[in-house]
Amino acid sequence: MGLGDITRPAVLAAIREYDKLGQDAFLERYKFDKAKAFYLRYDGNRYVSKAIAGAAHGYLEGREPLRANEFSGGESTVARKLRSLGFIVPPRRSPNWTRDEVILACDLVMENGWRQLEDTDIRVIELSGILQLLPIHPHALRSDTFRNPNGVARKTADIASRRPGYTGLPTNGGEMDQQVLQDFLDAPEHMHSVAALLREAALAGEFKQLPVPQSEEDDDEQDEPGAREGRLLKRWHYARERDRGLRTRKINAFFKENGRVFCEVCEFDFEKVYGPRGEKFAECHHIVPLHVSGETSTVPEDMIVLCSNCHRMIHRKSPWLTPDELRALVEANCADTR
Repeated sequence: MGLGDITRPAVLAAIREYDKLGQDAFLERYKFDKAKAFYLRYDGNRYVSKAIAGAAHGYLEGREPLRANEFSGGESTVARKLRSLGFIVPPRRSPNWTRDEVILACDLVMENGWRQLEDTDIRVIELSGILQLLPIHPHALRSDTFRNPNGVARKTADIASRRPGYTGLPTNGGEMDQQVLQDFLDAPEHMHSVAALLREAALAGEFKQLPVPQSEEDDDEQDEPGAREGRLLKRWHYARERDRGLRTRKINAFFKENGRVFCEVCEFDFEKVYGPRGEKFAECHHIVPLHVSGETSTVPEDMIVLCSNCHRMIHRKSPWLTPDELRALVEANCADTR
């Protein structure tokens, strides 16, 4: 008898009672205090998670509500149980900033003359809204203060205080802030173009169809050292390349022109090696990366036909190789092995 027995219908019944009585009357009835850290978020409202769990136990057949001193609240007990039932209980702290997010903040700092911004600045408020649109962090892992203007302003201070020549004391920023700052100092125009595309695509809803990793471990495209573009543009780029209709049109047009389908870099022919199983098989790649071309409608002429190995080699490290650069690399290394 305890938290482990609570069911989702019982929790929903407790939520309905909470709504009917109001928070103060509900807490008084079940003798719980207001939450200090953890809330259950449901249908746009917040509920004291421990009180909901205790009351829910009383909605089980033959059970009584749990009293506050009969179980502990917190991350490893009530929060974990409610999440297992499909409810959202935000953590106390939001997830760490990713490269994509720091790129947007650093671009704002650069635009502001490498000075930090205040949380009342309209540009900070706008960036806060954009960061909340990005499909990087699951909503279940976002705290109630996730990327709010105050947090965004603090991040601009982290970045500004690490610029060479800064005379004050640095704040408690992390290694990612330093890495992205250095990228901006080394290639400001390139990094600004990356940030601009991130902003434009987010505001246009281009990222809405991208899957959100449920945890850092589930994200197989985590930030790589030196990957200036971050993971979000990579995932968007890959999604555009995997568009089945566009790929089919490109492959069919290539076959019509050449009579067979082969890699335009190393000339590998899947059908020649694998027979009918490899017929008209190849991958397609944007000749010009999206962070360079901007938000455009892709047509078959924008794509090049590649084998899986060459496609992987182009994307292996940042900056990505152009098809001509990869072709020169293949020719040079093949010549060395003769």
